[in-house]
Amino acid sequence: MPEPHSPDESRPRVLIIDDDREFCGLIRDYLEPFGYAVSMAHTGRAGADAALGDAWHAVILDVMLPVMDGFEVLKLIRRASDVPVLMLTARGAEMDQIIGLEIGADDYLPKGSSTRALLARLRAITRRAALPQREEEARKEPEIIVAELRIHPASRTADRNGRPLQLTPGEFDLLVSLAKAKGRVKTRDALLEEIRERDWEVFDRSIDVLISTLRRKLGDDPKTPRFIRTVRSAGYMLTDPDSPHT
Repeated sequence: MPEPHSPDESRPRVLIIDDDREFCGLIRDYLEPFGYAVSMAHTGRAGADAALGDAWHAVILDVMLPVMDGFEVLKLIRRASDVPVLMLTARGAEMDQIIGLEIGADDYLPKGSSTRALLARLRAITRRAALPQREEEARKEPEIIVAELRIHPASRTADRNGRPLQLTPGEFDLLVSLAKAKGRVKTRDALLEEIRERDWEVFDRSIDVLISTLRRKLGDDPKTPRFIRTVRSAGYMLTDPDSPHT
């Protein structure tokens, strides 16, 4: 079971899943003055149970967990929850970053990075996942319809043929960005700037990974895609498969 620390339901709730208790304590002590209520779990199984057994604003998940590693924990979480997940990876381990994004992580951070960097990433993923707080704000974002695909920016949901799509916050933001520019090419740099809100110094392949997972959830064949086309040396474009002009 996670270790609670000064719970306060009015504060954003963060779960840290890491077997390094000293590290967890340091992160907790750093985040709490910024308004976060932090709980901790120190095994993969306990972390997965905690993540699915309560409501969280974000989960910070270490890849290198004993017995059940962070990837397996993330798979369990994603079967039932779209809570934002920030994965802690080995420094320079690009493959860990690719795998994490493919199975549903919202962002990654090399372990050993500064606490300021962790706070910035945490704020970014929770901001992207936050729902509009007022009805009048929600009504400003009309539904987007592309063939059998319906995107609801106000509720941050999407469905295809009436079946809900289980999208991470990053995947949803990517889909909305492409849909709003339907029929126009979006460069990788433009997509990174729009959906990540930070500089990518190490791993610009993240967009390609997100495109791949989004295509899979849309049922798109990458060789003959109906919705998301790759424009060589340019970027990506969302098209309407029912339009005679595409």
